[in-house]
Amino acid sequence: MPQHSPLDLAEGDPFGPHNLPYGVFTTSDEPQRRRVGVRYGAYVLDVHALAEATGSAHAAVLSAGTLNPLLAAGRAIWSAVRAELVDALTDPARRATVEPLLVPLADVALHLPFDVADYVDFYASEHHASNVGQIFRPNGDALTPNWKHLPIGYHGRAGTVVVSGTPVARPAGQRKAPADAAPTFGPSQRLDIEAELGFVVGTPSTLGEPVPLDAFADHVFGVTLLNDWSARDIQAWEYVPLGPFLGKSFATSVSAWVTPLDALAHARTAPPRRDVPLLPYLDDSAAAEPGGFDIRLEVAINGHVVSRPPFSAMYWTAAQQLAHMTVNGASLRTGDLFASGTISGPRPEERGCLLELTWSGRDPVELPTGKRTFLEDGDEVTITAWAPGPDGVRVGLGEVTGKITGR
Repeated sequence: MPQHSPLDLAEGDPFGPHNLPYGVFTTSDEPQRRRVGVRYGAYVLDVHALAEATGSAHAAVLSAGTLNPLLAAGRAIWSAVRAELVDALTDPARRATVEPLLVPLADVALHLPFDVADYVDFYASEHHASNVGQIFRPNGDALTPNWKHLPIGYHGRAGTVVVSGTPVARPAGQRKAPADAAPTFGPSQRLDIEAELGFVVGTPSTLGEPVPLDAFADHVFGVTLLNDWSARDIQAWEYVPLGPFLGKSFATSVSAWVTPLDALAHARTAPPRRDVPLLPYLDDSAAAEPGGFDIRLEVAINGHVVSRPPFSAMYWTAAQQLAHMTVNGASLRTGDLFASGTISGPRPEERGCLLELTWSGRDPVELPTGKRTFLEDGDEVTITAWAPGPDGVRVGLGEVTGKITGR
């Protein structure tokens, strides 16, 4: 009986040649040698070794232990490298070259795939913003006056972006409930998740030159799953008047895989209808392709699914976020990461954070391990996602996971 080849994938495998997300891995025999790879089924392909073996002109940008040289190379190189990988993995004549370069996923350690330059988080879901507004301003307008005129965001900390699987220590800080006379200090009692997508910038831009909507694909390399952990009690006390700070900056988890934009071509979709006229630099009504993405997320706590947020419901697109982020002349750097903000849909089971799911603790989530309003020590959160691909095949976005440790 012939031996099974790792190149022979099951029909409909979400990590087939239509996908090929990039990551960085090490093996037990060379734990200090980080290598760029792409996921193929249940294996990782060593892309630099393949480039060397095939005499690729792009071997140099694949030789580092990070994606940054590839990110900086620009869209023409991204497309050329992807085409070479697809050809190598699908050409029967190349099997003898490719098979030895595939390493089982179970035998590798995965690392933060790129060096993060700057980190920006947005607030782009109308459903999320409306729910939060109703929770905190029950007698006022759910949305602030500026919300439908610009993508609201804030700068985070690049140094606390961590790869999936990294434990998350419960943050401490000042907390003050409305009835308290003075703040107290201690571990957060309202630790939350935020199910998001992160967009990874490759090509930099020039200081003073905004990036227009139609240049999005020239600068953004791909997408990664992201969990922007949030300490709601710390955040509530500190955020007036300047916004999120310690309640957000302690950890942001990203997937070990970056899915290239080219793999999401079949997931493009129109964003929700805008009911407020947009200024020209944000107006995408005449865009050549729709700015939204049909990406379906799933959030699980301790293995139990609590939410399925749809990214297609996001009011502001990633292209609009990038345009707004640079319209004042701010420049992009290779490795910049900007996140969508919490992804929530119109239905209760589509809410992307515990603040919404439990309505600020009023309605606990039922888990097999007990009720939850916010996260307890030992809880493990896993976010997975997929998008439509060619011929009905799914594009898998991997997962981002993190376990809460005590402090």
